[in-house]
Amino acid sequence: MNTLEHELDYPFADTLPAPGETLPVAEGVKWIRMALPFALDHINLWLLRDRIEGREGWTVVDCCIDRPESREQWEAVMATQLEGLPILRVLVTHMHPDHIGLAHWLCERWDARLWISATDYNAARLASQSTTGFGGEGAARFFASHGLVDPESMEKIRGRVNYFSSMVPAVPPSFRRLMEGDRIDIGGHAWRCISGYGHAPEHIALFAEKQRVLVSGDMMLPRISTNVSVYDIEPEADSLRLFLASIDKFAPLPEDTLVLPAHGKPFRGLHARIRQLHDHHRDRLAEVVTACTEKPCSAADVLPVLFKRRLDLHQTTFAMGEAVAHLHKLWHAGTLHRARDAEGVWRFSA
Repeated sequence: MNTLEHELDYPFADTLPAPGETLPVAEGVKWIRMALPFALDHINLWLLRDRIEGREGWTVVDCCIDRPESREQWEAVMATQLEGLPILRVLVTHMHPDHIGLAHWLCERWDARLWISATDYNAARLASQSTTGFGGEGAARFFASHGLVDPESMEKIRGRVNYFSSMVPAVPPSFRRLMEGDRIDIGGHAWRCISGYGHAPEHIALFAEKQRVLVSGDMMLPRISTNVSVYDIEPEADSLRLFLASIDKFAPLPEDTLVLPAHGKPFRGLHARIRQLHDHHRDRLAEVVTACTEKPCSAADVLPVLFKRRLDLHQTTFAMGEAVAHLHKLWHAGTLHRARDAEGVWRFSA
């Protein structure tokens, strides 16, 4: 446990739901934890007791990637944890594969509607049919323009033409739009939609005021800072500014709000965590300014500034996007200047 975690309260301590089982965390809310084949080795999903048009059942929040192991875990949950009731709707916080991957399977199996922001729905449809933002020639050129030029990495990135679709082979053909400020009745409780930007195109978190429960998706995680990246499809984005403004939307929520994150354990201490994330990025930005004052830097140059550990290729692609996001925040704010060098690489200087 790092020192910052001492400022947070974990009401369930180290208790985790067993594979294929659930753990009640609030009235009408069950926690599911599913394995992922990455360094970030799990995702939290949520079952919310629901009633729609007189039918009793469940709303699922997020789905996991589509792979045989995930389907097996869902089969166990559906066989033992639904209390004999159907899944009535599938609500997805955003379009990343670990959140939307099995939405098509769950929606078809239960004849349930997908609820998601329009931006993320269309981004997922596009990504499942192409390589936008996740691999292929466009991503390789983008990373090369920010200094990642070693042939081995470039070849692997070019080869990742099916990265998204391998985990999200399909997206439901229709959806119900979620927007900022929408209030959804789920089992007699009003859940308010809170939009967030910088991590995904239009992430939707859910807050139940009466229960003081926040399903935060990836916008508020307890142990790690959310990945905030710039991608080739929007190459001049100011993603970090958008993210930091978005997490401030959670500041008016009660301090004792129970936060249900997509990764890590449920916690209380929302206001402290918001401050921690601002402090973290403030410190990283200061380090980037120092590096760019000493010499003009590309995103690849500042990787060891932002990330002290050794990175594999999967981690490097995320780290590159995050390095560009930090440089872009400083560039858009006028703190750094950017210019292409003779090799066509963007370099940033104070």
